[in-house]
Amino acid sequence: MSDEEAREISAWRYDPPYDFYDATNNPGDLDELLDPRRREDSYFSAFDERGALVGFFQFERKGRSVEVGLGLRPDLTGMRLGLGFMLAGLEFARRRFDPDGFQLSVATFNERAISVYERAGFRRGEVYVHHTNGADYPFLLMAREA
Repeated sequence: MSDEEAREISAWRYDPPYDFYDATNNPGDLDELLDPRRREDSYFSAFDERGALVGFFQFERKGRSVEVGLGLRPDLTGMRLGLGFMLAGLEFARRRFDPDGFQLSVATFNERAISVYERAGFRRGEVYVHHTNGADYPFLLMAREA
């Protein structure tokens, strides 16, 4: 991910309640996104066939598993593009990291994303409380084999 792409992503604004995912809501996450050293080999931009930035993935190796973070450009959400986007990102991570499995965490209110992740083969795991955006929120841990 280039600096320009990171800046563009940091300006994305989602409609409520998904504005929870605006990068500016969590200064630590925003700092990481905008720091090229911290992004290196973990943040990847995703483009459509015309070369337009459509989203990003963040991959972090955790032993033989890879933790997945992702974001789809706000104007593309809710258009039934999530499953294809997710599967393309997992295929990229499979080739790059050769993991045994994938895991991700999602805010429990985000049933739209949870549905996509389940269709991509993720299974629901434990719910835990995570401090982000200045408060505590319930998150769902999900996992699948690579």
